[in-house]
Amino acid sequence: MKKYFVLKLLPPRSTFGQDMTPEERKIMGLHSAYWKGLMVQGLVVVYGPVLDPQGVFGLGIVGVEEEGKVKEITDADPANGLNRYEYYPMLAVLPDK
Repeated sequence: MKKYFVLKLLPPRSTFGQDMTPEERKIMGLHSAYWKGLMVQGLVVVYGPVLDPQGVFGLGIVGVEEEGKVKEITDADPANGLNRYEYYPMLAVLPDK
């Protein structure tokens, strides 16, 4: 049975969305491709930037069998280290299939 988690990707500064360096932009491109791959694998329900006026941050919702998989996902993300992650369990309500 899948367990769901909300992942919040916190940037290194509040202006990150507007003033990324070329190297940071490259890392974030790799990050986006990484998350698209996770979505193709069926691990990601939704992901993307949240356009908070106080500072953009990333948000993703994953469905995994074990919580340890969340750490594997975040540890392997090319943007981990440039940014940092927080994650929380979610009591997800999904549509009936």
